[in-house]
Amino acid sequence: MELAHSLLLNEEALAQITEAKRPVFIFEWLRFLDKVLVAANKTDVKEKQKKLVEQLTGLISSSPGPPTRKLLAKNLAALYSIGDTFTVFQTLDKCNDIIRNKDDTAAYLPTKLAAVACVGAFYEKMGRMLGSAFPETVNNLLKSLKSAESQGRSEILMSLQKVLSGLGGAAASSHRDIYKNARSLLTDRSMAVRCAVAKCLLELQNEAVFMWTAELENIATLCFKALENSNYGVRVAVSKLLGTVMATALMPKQATVMRQNVKRATFDEVLELMATGFLRGGSGFLKSGGEMLKVGGSVNREVRVGVTQAYVVFVTTLGGQWLERSFATFLSHVLDLVSHPRATQTHVEAVYSRRCVSFILRATVGSLLGEKAQIAAAKEICQAIGKQMKAVEAVVNDTSGENKSGAADIAASQHVMVCALQELGSLVQSLNATASPLIQEASIGLLEIVTSVLLHPSMAARLAAAWCLRCVAVALPFQLTPFLDRCAERLNNLKTSPEAVSGYSFAMAALLGGVHQCPLGIPHAKGKMVVSIAEDLLRTAAQNSRLSLQRTQAGWLLLGALMTLGPSVVRYHLPKMLLLWRNVFPRSLKELEAEKARGDSFTWQVTLEGRAGALCAMRSFVAHCPELLTEDVIRKLMTPIECAMTMMSHIPSVMKAHGAHLKASAAMVRLRLYDILALLPPKTYEGSFNALLRELVAEFTLTDNSANTTTSLLRSLCHYDDSVLLGSWLQETDHKSIEDQLQPNSASGSGALEHDPSSIYLRIPAGEAVPGPLPLGVSVIDASVALFGVVFPHVSYKHRLQMLDHFAECVKQAKGVRQQAVQLNIFTAVLSALKGLAENKSTLGPEEVRKSALTLVMGPLDNPNPILRCAAGEALGRMAQVVGEATFIARMAQYSFDKLKSARDVVSRTGHSLALGCLHRYVGGIGSGQHLKTSVSILLALAQDGTSPEVQTWSLHSLALIVDSSGPMYRGYVEPTLSLVLTLLLTVPPSHTEVHQCLGRCLGAIITTVGPELQGNGATTSTIRSSCLVGCAITQDHSDSLVQAAAISCLQQLHMFAPRHVNLSSLVPSLCVHLCSSHLLLRRAAVACLRQLAQREAAEVCEYAMSLAKNTGDKESSSANVSPFAPGVSSRTDIHCRHQGVNITETGLEGLLFGMLDRETDRKLCSDIHDTLGHMLSSLAVEKLSHWLMLCKDVLAASSDMSTATLLSSGKDEEAEKKDEMDDDTMFTTLGEEDKSKPFVAPRWATRVFAADCLCRIINLCENADQAHFDLALARSAKLRNPTNDLLVLHLSDLIRMAFMAATDHSNQLRMAGLQALEDIIKKFASVPEPEFPGHVILEQYQANVGAALRPAFSQDTPSDIIAKACQVCSTWIGSGVVSDLNDLRRVHNLLVSSLDKVQAGKGSSSQLYRESATTMEKLAVLKAWAEVYVVAMNIKKEAESKPKRAIKNTDDDDDDCGTIDELPPDSLITLVQPELPTLSRLWLAALKDYALLTLPAEFSSQLPPDGGAFYTPETIDTARLHYRNSWAPILHAVALWLNSTGFTCSESTEAAAISGLQKRSTSVNLNQASGAVGSAKSLPEINKDRMHLILGVSIQFLCSPRPEEPIEHVTACLQALHTLLDSPYARVHIAEDQLIGVELLSVLHRLLLTWNPSSVQLLVTGVVQQIVRAAQDYLQEKRNTLRCMTILPTILFLIARILKDTAIKSADNQVPPPVSAALQGIKSIVTLSMAKTEAGVQKQWTALIRSTLACILEYSQPEDSVPTPDEVSMLTAIALFLWSASNEIIGVQSLQNGCMNRFKNALNSCDPWVQAKCYQLLLSVFQHSNRALSTPYIHSLAPIVVEKLKAVERNRPASNIELLAVQEGIKVLETLVALGEEQNRVQLLALLVPTLISYLLDENSFASASSASKDLHEFALQNLMHIGPLYPHAFKTVMGAAPELKVRLETAVRASQASKAKAAARQPAPAIHSAPTIKLKTSFF
Repeated sequence: MELAHSLLLNEEALAQITEAKRPVFIFEWLRFLDKVLVAANKTDVKEKQKKLVEQLTGLISSSPGPPTRKLLAKNLAALYSIGDTFTVFQTLDKCNDIIRNKDDTAAYLPTKLAAVACVGAFYEKMGRMLGSAFPETVNNLLKSLKSAESQGRSEILMSLQKVLSGLGGAAASSHRDIYKNARSLLTDRSMAVRCAVAKCLLELQNEAVFMWTAELENIATLCFKALENSNYGVRVAVSKLLGTVMATALMPKQATVMRQNVKRATFDEVLELMATGFLRGGSGFLKSGGEMLKVGGSVNREVRVGVTQAYVVFVTTLGGQWLERSFATFLSHVLDLVSHPRATQTHVEAVYSRRCVSFILRATVGSLLGEKAQIAAAKEICQAIGKQMKAVEAVVNDTSGENKSGAADIAASQHVMVCALQELGSLVQSLNATASPLIQEASIGLLEIVTSVLLHPSMAARLAAAWCLRCVAVALPFQLTPFLDRCAERLNNLKTSPEAVSGYSFAMAALLGGVHQCPLGIPHAKGKMVVSIAEDLLRTAAQNSRLSLQRTQAGWLLLGALMTLGPSVVRYHLPKMLLLWRNVFPRSLKELEAEKARGDSFTWQVTLEGRAGALCAMRSFVAHCPELLTEDVIRKLMTPIECAMTMMSHIPSVMKAHGAHLKASAAMVRLRLYDILALLPPKTYEGSFNALLRELVAEFTLTDNSANTTTSLLRSLCHYDDSVLLGSWLQETDHKSIEDQLQPNSASGSGALEHDPSSIYLRIPAGEAVPGPLPLGVSVIDASVALFGVVFPHVSYKHRLQMLDHFAECVKQAKGVRQQAVQLNIFTAVLSALKGLAENKSTLGPEEVRKSALTLVMGPLDNPNPILRCAAGEALGRMAQVVGEATFIARMAQYSFDKLKSARDVVSRTGHSLALGCLHRYVGGIGSGQHLKTSVSILLALAQDGTSPEVQTWSLHSLALIVDSSGPMYRGYVEPTLSLVLTLLLTVPPSHTEVHQCLGRCLGAIITTVGPELQGNGATTSTIRSSCLVGCAITQDHSDSLVQAAAISCLQQLHMFAPRHVNLSSLVPSLCVHLCSSHLLLRRAAVACLRQLAQREAAEVCEYAMSLAKNTGDKESSSANVSPFAPGVSSRTDIHCRHQGVNITETGLEGLLFGMLDRETDRKLCSDIHDTLGHMLSSLAVEKLSHWLMLCKDVLAASSDMSTATLLSSGKDEEAEKKDEMDDDTMFTTLGEEDKSKPFVAPRWATRVFAADCLCRIINLCENADQAHFDLALARSAKLRNPTNDLLVLHLSDLIRMAFMAATDHSNQLRMAGLQALEDIIKKFASVPEPEFPGHVILEQYQANVGAALRPAFSQDTPSDIIAKACQVCSTWIGSGVVSDLNDLRRVHNLLVSSLDKVQAGKGSSSQLYRESATTMEKLAVLKAWAEVYVVAMNIKKEAESKPKRAIKNTDDDDDDCGTIDELPPDSLITLVQPELPTLSRLWLAALKDYALLTLPAEFSSQLPPDGGAFYTPETIDTARLHYRNSWAPILHAVALWLNSTGFTCSESTEAAAISGLQKRSTSVNLNQASGAVGSAKSLPEINKDRMHLILGVSIQFLCSPRPEEPIEHVTACLQALHTLLDSPYARVHIAEDQLIGVELLSVLHRLLLTWNPSSVQLLVTGVVQQIVRAAQDYLQEKRNTLRCMTILPTILFLIARILKDTAIKSADNQVPPPVSAALQGIKSIVTLSMAKTEAGVQKQWTALIRSTLACILEYSQPEDSVPTPDEVSMLTAIALFLWSASNEIIGVQSLQNGCMNRFKNALNSCDPWVQAKCYQLLLSVFQHSNRALSTPYIHSLAPIVVEKLKAVERNRPASNIELLAVQEGIKVLETLVALGEEQNRVQLLALLVPTLISYLLDENSFASASSASKDLHEFALQNLMHIGPLYPHAFKTVMGAAPELKVRLETAVRASQASKAKAAARQPAPAIHSAPTIKLKTSFF
């Protein structure tokens, strides 16, 4: 393939490859050329032009296939328009010669077609340059048109279309010729030719004025004829032609009108022409409307559907503004269509016509008009309904009978009503809350008008009115409850009118059915009201025979609707319901027999209707309340159901007796019975299987039914992938609702409410706008088929065999059309049964059952009806799946193989090829592996059968199924399959679209099979990949939308597996063009593909999409930017340039997608658009911030447009005013009408909501991206450095403005989104400082805006969810600390005060609109907001108190002048909250108590108060739980703060006095359980105890196991609440007294510490633990009661001892590690706890504890060899602490004493002077102990050692400071001992000390040479001696006297000292000698 990529065709390479591959090679070259010519250098092209022209023209005569000829023509034309045009006429002549050639053989055809294509391409590209040759060309083409076959005709017509478009007005001379020749082909038998003619004439009408003047009627006639027997493609093309011509006739283009004097058609003429088509008969065409009425004959459905589409094209072409202006006339015209007798000849026809009219209205009003215009349209519709209703009332009230045609008028009016009411409902529903002006403006009277139709004589009209009311209530939920009340009241007042009973009950049922769409629901009491009304109706039904039927139906309808409210409501009424159901049916067979004997036909009709109604209510119960279906309830339900089954068998005899008019009622009973049985488990009615199956089989085999009714379920039971064979892809088009009527099965598409009134309250099936149940005859067969599928798997094999044989017999018996019908029904039932078997994982049965089933299924594989063949294939596959045996599968496969080898007819070849595909589909690759080779070879052969496109389609479809299901096993067949696919793509005519669709599917399946392998670089892989790419390119360029959609999904697969090889630069622009396709499937595929691309490569996608906008800007004139739906005249030119991709403007792809959200209604499509925009936003929003914010702002700007607009404003002045007040760049609202790029409608509310969500996402993305986004100073400097830097904070004003616009909109969803955005903005920007004004924040300047955005949310009629959100924003705003102006603060604060009044109003006071839990939500939100504000206020107050006081002027509450101060005084917030605190605290406690009760496990539910709590009712308990769960945490925190600040001194009574205004109900919300017992008021301690239990209980329960999704704020709030609570002495005492709580709380906190990571949580946990420990300590101090303390002390002491052991390791620098000092500190704290006064038991325990701890430490301080040396100093310190702090009784034990003495001895004998020094210090403290009993043994034991050590110093003087220190410390010990001694022992003690000191003195000789330490010792001794002498003069003298040598030494030393002092004094002042130690212990423990 690479060799094909050259400017000139590589002829050598071409010659070398095989014949089969050449077309692919040539196509690939042309593809390359197509890309390269545009980009190539002109001179290069001109150099090679001659050769290129030669090569290209050469290819014309090489029989190129359709895609090749298209590309060839395109390239030739491009070559001439880029290079020289010298030879263009020559080439043109060559083509003309080929066209003239008389050779009519099939072989020459491709050459002729290629020449035709080239001619077209030349003219399209070069147009008027070739003007001179055009008459000849046109004549030539027209001449060959006459003799050409269908392919040739299509191709010539397409070329003519291009000639016309290229020449424009210059071709005028040939216009009539072309018209004459083309028009006759509009009824060609080939559908492709019809499409081509329509497109050609569409081009022609742009310039040919005669088409929409003189020929207008003829064109219309032609189009109607063309629509007869047309297919979907023809209908689309012809309707486009018809609609456009009609629009042009009405509003011609200016230029053409100027040129010629044209008589314009009037609006009425145009509409009348269209109407004749809508109402036209099948054959002959009659001009005047009058004659038409006389002629019978049915209307041709295809014509009607086509004309319906033409109406839409007509209006779309004229544009939205035209529709706005002419809506009244247009509406009355389309409503007249449906009241015309020709449109409503039978009921089904009437339904079809209604659907067509509804489609016209929905497609025009729904998408072309903006919200304001839609409101105006809704008014018009109201007026139309009112007018009709007046006419009806006139007829009904006309008793004279003069009005003969009255009855007919009423019958006609019902259809008008249905269309108008449905459109009104749809309009209001799509407008949602924006529609509120319609209801609020009394002048419109929408409600009165719609309600008046509830009394219409026709049931269809009444149902439509009820449905419309449901739509209004869903759009405006605040109307739901008033509507219900109003209907109930009218129903009671008008009980005697049958229409009123019926109409108002319909309305109530519809409203009840709409409740599930309104999140806020309805009050619980409404359920009771409905039940009582229904009971009353059923009870009084028998009283008046004129009303019996209506009352019975109405009663049961209401009960069925009630069930949709779900278990929470139905639970209360279930016993009554069960009773009612039991009583409707006879109790026994005897009663049944008796019943048959009596009664007339009317009684029976009422009875049957009643029973059908009861069964219907049961079904609704089972469907909507599965939770209530206990075994017991099912048993009770089965009684009436079994009775109904028995009754079924008796009905034929009743009908014989009373006439056939009971048929419908009996069918209704059967329908209801089948429906409910299908929902119940089959086991419950096993006993009745036989009778039931007889009924079911009779039902769908049409045994008792003379009509040939067929089921509608077959398509849904066939596989979705088979849509290409069934044509069911029509369900996926925008025209689905009208195309359905053309499907072959019975009553297809004729769904209407009147067929089954119960559907008024059921949920609408997804994708439907209005429920459309099928006619009863079809519904009952559908239900029987569905139930058959449920029951079949549970039936015995014997019965299965009997039924299957019976089916075969039924088919054999029936003939002709009836046989087809019976077969269809049987097949559907069999499919349903097989599906049921597969779902139940059960088997089909033994051999004979299989055989019978196989015979039944194999037959129709040869049936001429394709639907039956399809079903047979499907059934075969399902059978294989259920049987699951290889031999059986082999047999089935072999049968089809043999058939296919021999059969030559199309029918059996298609049927059996599908059978192979289905076998593989259901058995999978493994099960059918051995048949794979044969299947593939056969199907590949069949696919090449060019004579029958049908065979090709079916075989290719089956092949795709096989590829899909075989997976990797197919890998060996990929190459041959691919080459076949390519060959066919290059040769099959494009008109065989089904073949191309299947080829596309095969291609996709192959890509999936090869999968990730496609990334590889091997030769085979590259070949496969390039083949796939070529295949995609061909399908992409096909004209059919479905083929293009298949191409897109193939490319999407390729991109998933081999992203590098998919060229986005060409793919993305083509996807963007498809986004505006008129085909839903293509738009879906394009968006799905973009969604995948945007996930990985969003930036590239947006860039390539923008290139499209740039290109169109260059090529087209400025008007090319018109949106495809732009209003006004200009839009008509675009109908054709739409495909040129002019849909992207400067907003890029994102803007286009936002625009699509307004137009699209398909759910899947919208969800994909949301995802795509989401991916793009995530990748790009931060980099292209301005662009995305601008997009959101433009979309949201529509909000301000809507809300400021009054309904009947004149547009222009408002535009002008707005221009002044808004920014210049707000594109959507301010650009004038004349600007063409203005979108056709302002963005609708749902799109605006999405934009507001996007805004929040952008803020979050920025938060994760860069801090500078939230820092103005940083952002400004970044912007200065690089102007392209775009940071969020610079757009703050835009953000606020967008949030404001959204928050103040009409739409409730948008208000919610706006408030959310506002909250996000406040949270993220609250702390951003304003660099220019230090001390201020950036948000301060927006205080007024925020206040203004919040105010509307607190108005009287705001729904609860919005108020709740607004409260949240209020508290965030007040708490953010931004508000600096007290007045601003007061304004927001007042909003909260006003809501607090609402909360106090108690439960039952306000008139309730919503479910009680909505009130719960609102009240709790208010309390939560107040709690948050209070918490912030208290924090501010606390901070202010902790700061140094500044002189602040004392501001009283009423003192307003502080508003002038720039900064708010810190207590201003708390002063605002203070007055409300008594109320608040009480409400907070009540809410907490509710929450505590609601969190009880289910088994305690019986203990809940029977009438609910303070803020919830027992009925809405489940929904209320959620609201409590959201708000309890801040409330808990606030309560803790309040209790802490009041110090638990507030009792209930003082509060009660403060809130005497509270209503009684709410006042009784006391905190004690018995709310009734007011007399037994609790004492304050009891109340406080309750409060403590409440708070601790709630906290512990929550902290035990917070759910992972729980917001972290709840956890922190709960912990802060505990911390605050434990700040108060009362709480500390409480928790210390109740030891269990403390322990429990500690263990819960421990778990929390382990499971929650954020450090903030962990810090809070440790804080609370400290508080608990502190509480325990304080308590011990207070009570001296350590019993409870003893439980934890052992652990603590053990830990301390271990820590000492492990960390007190000797270090070189004698540092004490922190753990050691902490442990020592701990020992001191614990040992000093005074335990003297405690009781004996504790005393004993305490003693043992302290002794064992000391023993431990003694043991640990024992030096061992194995472990590091313990730090003796720390160990000694610990021992000393014990000795110092504990009493002698405890540690005066002999063994401990010896141990301690040993440790001291060891230390004294240590060789480390530091240890000695420390040891002396510690001994000193021991010796000085106040308790002599403790110290004496130590003195006796250790003093002698000390003396010895000190004596020894004389021989071994200190050499260092540390050694000196040791000696000094030792001397201190001795001195202390002297001081401690008695007077009489003083001499002995001094006799030890003084000689020792004197021995330290040096003589003069040795003093000079001594070391500094030695000298210091001398000085120290001398000082001490001088000090001791005067202290003890008597004893000193005695000692000195006893030893004269000592005296001499001392005197010598004194003299020497004085001499040296004198010397020193001469030089300097004497230094003071320090006797204090120079080194201290780091921590002083004493």
